[in-house]
Amino acid sequence: MPIFKELASTDFRSTTSTLNQLIDVTKQTISGTDTRKSYEVFVSGTTSSAITSSIFQTIFDQTKTLATANEVFDMTVGLYLSGSPVTGSETGTDSSGKLLFPANNAMMREKVNVYKQFAQTLLGDESAVFTTPFSGATLTNIDSALFLSFKRLFMRDRIKRETFAITMYTSGALDGAAVSSTYEKTFLNGYTGSNIDKVSVSGSAIFTDTGAAATVEYSPGGQVGNIVNSVNTSEKVGLVFYDYGIIVLDMNKVFYANQHMSGTIKADVAADAPALIGTTIMGSGSFSNSNVNAKFIPDFVVSSSIDDIVNHICSTRFPNTTDTAITFQNNTTINSSLIFCRVSADEFNYSSNPSFTDAEGRIAVIDAGEEATQKTFSFITTVGLYDAGNNLLAVAKLSRAIEKNDEKDLTVRVRLDV
Repeated sequence: MPIFKELASTDFRSTTSTLNQLIDVTKQTISGTDTRKSYEVFVSGTTSSAITSSIFQTIFDQTKTLATANEVFDMTVGLYLSGSPVTGSETGTDSSGKLLFPANNAMMREKVNVYKQFAQTLLGDESAVFTTPFSGATLTNIDSALFLSFKRLFMRDRIKRETFAITMYTSGALDGAAVSSTYEKTFLNGYTGSNIDKVSVSGSAIFTDTGAAATVEYSPGGQVGNIVNSVNTSEKVGLVFYDYGIIVLDMNKVFYANQHMSGTIKADVAADAPALIGTTIMGSGSFSNSNVNAKFIPDFVVSSSIDDIVNHICSTRFPNTTDTAITFQNNTTINSSLIFCRVSADEFNYSSNPSFTDAEGRIAVIDAGEEATQKTFSFITTVGLYDAGNNLLAVAKLSRAIEKNDEKDLTVRVRLDV
């Protein structure tokens, strides 16, 4: 049976501590098709050339079909309503105010709405624009944004300042691979290659939030820091919203925006070749729907579906290796209640256990016949916390039994984390 003692208000303390955890995402986790999940919830067009695409893709820490797979982060792209990629391609609005775009510009309204959603959450206004740096006299609008949204399992309460880094290729693969198959020679004519689906081989860079701790900035989305080029920290390329675990990268800066892009993408247009219905060719002058001078921005980000853009970034800018692609430390805030269970020298030296006394009610001693001289003692193994109605609320187990006698004061600290 337990022995009770009432706790005083001075026996309670509240404290807050922080636990840090290192998160490391490999390149093959991002580049692998079996670790990325697309949802294909968006349908554009009603003819045989209609396309389907996700609004975002989820990257898992292992093969996504495994029961032990965990979602690491979501990746998507967004375009600023008043940015040049949007204003340069829109053809007007309909009677309800909906933006109109050419048929070969895929998911433009969805890209704009994605941008607005992040702006509403992080900046407090859907019409606001992300800038680099976040504040200051000279700001550059992020018109074409790449969004990385880390899951709660990995970012916990927040990302720790000055621990975030991402490494990837800023340049795509050079196009111009030689044609080989009969199909290519028949339908592609002078078109000689594709860099949309080829892994980059040069232009690797590291972007980090170095220096973010020097100036703590806040937005409606909480703490925010600037992401910079590691070799030139004055070059601001994006933002990290620590409390939300969201990274906003300016694709004009982290990628070569003017690089020539070539290859096949989904499109709601009739293709030049029957086998290519529902697609279009970028970067070739041999097709009526193709732009021979296509560039990454604006042509690729405007013409491609979100799935095509995300697939390109994941599969070509992150090679299939076990090297680190993204790393950061997260913060877990632990609110604790400390209860000090104090026992004076003359308390808890006895036990209510029936084996503590003999048949005559005397304290059982180790040496028979020494009842008058041997002092009683006990071993404390457990602390139970009860409410005023003697209802057991919590149990704390000691790592080892502690001897208690009349020559020893004892304080057991119980910590309850919430």
